[in-house]
Amino acid sequence: MNIFAVAMASIAFFAVGAIWYGVLFGKAWQRETGITEAPHGAQVGKIMVLTLAFEMLVVLMLEHTIARTGASDRAIMMIAIGFGLSIMTPAIGINYLHQRKSLTLFLIDAGHFVVGMALAGAVLLSLR
Repeated sequence: MNIFAVAMASIAFFAVGAIWYGVLFGKAWQRETGITEAPHGAQVGKIMVLTLAFEMLVVLMLEHTIARTGASDRAIMMIAIGFGLSIMTPAIGINYLHQRKSLTLFLIDAGHFVVGMALAGAVLLSLR
């Protein structure tokens, strides 16, 4: 298992989130969640550190799956995008249905997971 690749892929996933929830969909996401003010002080650090840690856990599982299966280059991208589309997206979809969240919020968040996983897969692939 390539821990350096996992770290770099996790940082890439994190960067997708920064762009996704910043310039791309920040205002729409805030409107859909009802969040009107940014977190302050230690709360920001806690959110960012835990976000990176959770993303690292996901990428670690992705790398583990790749390593255990001996996946080809093409299969690596299929697995990475498949994680986003068939595991992460339905999981948030189930929660959002019960929480009665909007379709717009679901599409924003699901899109982040799919794009983030695709980039994480590409980074893992490039560092093989």
